[in-house]
Amino acid sequence: MRQKIELNYPSQFALLLALLGLAIILGNTLVLALGSIMMHTPMKTVAALLNDPKYMNVSRLLNTLASFLVFCLPAIILGLIINIKPFEYLGFRNKFSSKQILLVIMIAFVGLILSGALGEINQAIPLPAKWLAEAKAAEAKYKETMLVMATMKTLGDYFLAMIVMALAPALFEEILFRGALQKIFVGWTRNPFLGILLASILFSAIHFSYFGFLPRTALGMILGYTFYFSKNLWFNILIHFLYNGIIVTQLFLATKQGKQIDKVMDESMPIWLGLIAVFGVFFLMRLFKEESVVALSGELKTFDEN
Repeated sequence: MRQKIELNYPSQFALLLALLGLAIILGNTLVLALGSIMMHTPMKTVAALLNDPKYMNVSRLLNTLASFLVFCLPAIILGLIINIKPFEYLGFRNKFSSKQILLVIMIAFVGLILSGALGEINQAIPLPAKWLAEAKAAEAKYKETMLVMATMKTLGDYFLAMIVMALAPALFEEILFRGALQKIFVGWTRNPFLGILLASILFSAIHFSYFGFLPRTALGMILGYTFYFSKNLWFNILIHFLYNGIIVTQLFLATKQGKQIDKVMDESMPIWLGLIAVFGVFFLMRLFKEESVVALSGELKTFDEN
């Protein structure tokens, strides 16, 4: 029978970093090689062609593959190494209540309002001219990739985009950032707030979008406390999917109405509405915490042992 390997939290973090580095190298090589075959072009030109609308579906496939290899696979391997039940270790549990699901859906929508207001604040933060120019250049590159992925002319394109841009990132990113990294940081620091904050900052930073840094950090905190209270990663995946899915739906409807989808991506919420959303998130999260204690009461011992 396979036994789990005892590793302290710094060792788990070091191992995960090593796995991430290896995944980035191998994943990048594999994506370029597959792209070269599928596009009938040299490997050195694949990265540039991924932003060509002509290769929209190839771009979606390769980005999804890269997301799996970089975000998901290292966390799964870590779970396999240190726990005899790796998916349970990462947070995949089947005990939940209908009230938890309802609260999670409400948290997702209120969190989206808060995120929009924080986007308004993020854009108002002054930066030195050089840094601002670099941030705008990085944002333009990020948008260019997203606009290709978000090209939706038919209902079939919309459903494919929901899988590639909403479901896949929700699943793969939550496995890494909440299932693995947050668990390590909370255990290492012995401070839930600090551990969740560190994981949230890394979650936001990995998207390389300065103007979306505060909104994604706030989303990371919401996702972090959802996982911390429930110990169930499915709730995180649901919130993350709803958040992404609403954006994809907005982009699809904008396309149908003949609007410029890059303008839709820049839309934000009034700051005063964000202030109301802050209280809404705290209230809903308190209810979710109370309900999660009830839902977990039958398996707390098992979770603590893991």
